[in-house]
Amino acid sequence: MPLTISTVNVNGIRAAVKHRSEANRGFLPWLDASTLDASGLDVVLLQEIRADEELAREALAPALADGWHLTMSPSSVKGHAGVGVLTRTAPSTVRVGFGSAEFDDLGRYLEVDIDTDLGPLTAASLYVPKGAALSDAEKDIAKHDEKVRFMDEFGAHLGRLVRRRRHVVVGGDWNIAPAEADIKNWKGNLKSPGFLPHERAWVGGLLAAGWHDVVRELFPDDAGPYSWWSWRGKAFDNDSGWRIDYQLTNTKLADRAAKAEVARAAAYDLRWSDHAPVTVRYE
Repeated sequence: MPLTISTVNVNGIRAAVKHRSEANRGFLPWLDASTLDASGLDVVLLQEIRADEELAREALAPALADGWHLTMSPSSVKGHAGVGVLTRTAPSTVRVGFGSAEFDDLGRYLEVDIDTDLGPLTAASLYVPKGAALSDAEKDIAKHDEKVRFMDEFGAHLGRLVRRRRHVVVGGDWNIAPAEADIKNWKGNLKSPGFLPHERAWVGGLLAAGWHDVVRELFPDDAGPYSWWSWRGKAFDNDSGWRIDYQLTNTKLADRAAKAEVARAAAYDLRWSDHAPVTVRYE
């Protein structure tokens, strides 16, 4: 049986599950729908849950009643960040954070180990800080430096994780578009956080160290496929997006990547998040 994994920034789980209209019934119907494989999803990596576990379980109650298992790392800052993993089978091991005194309680990283038909799997959900371009403003300096500290600490963890002799996937909102093909308006964003030279170089270093950007490998010549669009203006209608949500895997799992899709909503008013799910089938 194939293994189908999706990652999505839900932009607040309580908002994502709301029925906005008969045509847009939110996150839960999407979760029920088959994507890429008739057997449906096996693992869903969630970011920006922005709720404590009690509220998240309440929002996801129909899915949990249907057999999904939720593992969470909420942020200690109320209403901020928060990552989670939905799995069809209960995890055998859960690890919160990556050994960081600064970031481990901020709801930015979570790993679970599960058994799959393809073999043992470590699946991790990631939410990288947005950061900022450097300026004279103290707020920008603080945000810029925070992201640099995160990348330094987390990069060391990834250097160890990529060597594990099991399938490994780290999926999430990386808040970095690695290349020009990953932003519709890349020329206008050369000084924007998420496309700064040191951020792109960091992702490049991960790929050089053995990680695989499996969606890019499956779509080597495509612009995008984009996964985030601003709510403002005509960004979504014009498909003026960013590819900042992706799945990095070790070589063992990358060799199994067979098909991928970004579930871009058919229209602006059918969105339940400003991000779209990024799904990969491994065989």
